[in-house]
Amino acid sequence: MKTRKRILGIDPGSRLTGFGVVDFEGDKALYVASGTVKSIDGAFADRLRQIFESIGSIVDEYRPDIVAIESVFMHKNAGSALKLGHARSAAICATFAHGAEVHEYAPREIKQAVVGTGAATKEQVQHMVVSLLTLEGVPAPDAADALAAALCHGHRRRIQAQLGSGSAIAGAR
Repeated sequence: MKTRKRILGIDPGSRLTGFGVVDFEGDKALYVASGTVKSIDGAFADRLRQIFESIGSIVDEYRPDIVAIESVFMHKNAGSALKLGHARSAAICATFAHGAEVHEYAPREIKQAVVGTGAATKEQVQHMVVSLLTLEGVPAPDAADALAAALCHGHRRRIQAQLGSGSAIAGAR
């Protein structure tokens, strides 16, 4: 039985898309890779193609079992929200050929899971990602957000497994 699960976290954006790859072995989260896909200048469709191709290459290289992606939150500007939704869709579609499960999390839910408050700042998310994964350097904000998405799913998965297995948490009623 495969005990290691590889999770690809994605923080979508039409200009910057963060990615983070984390392996979970039992309760332990192990950093694998992270970075930022910087979209080219030019037509929006060309930027979407670059996101699609770049995320596809990342999935080819790291072969995640699970993808955890930040969901769209409502912007003050509807046009910005729509562009973010397109970028998110391009990233998700790039993962389909590899059969990974896709899970979506609200930004506040990710921050709550990693920092302890849904109102955490980017700097707080970066700090906790460095601490939880014992990183030597600080990842870029978009890469840290993607790593946080992967951590959020990994911790949620672990908790659900404990609850489903009749652990002390489930039996403490």
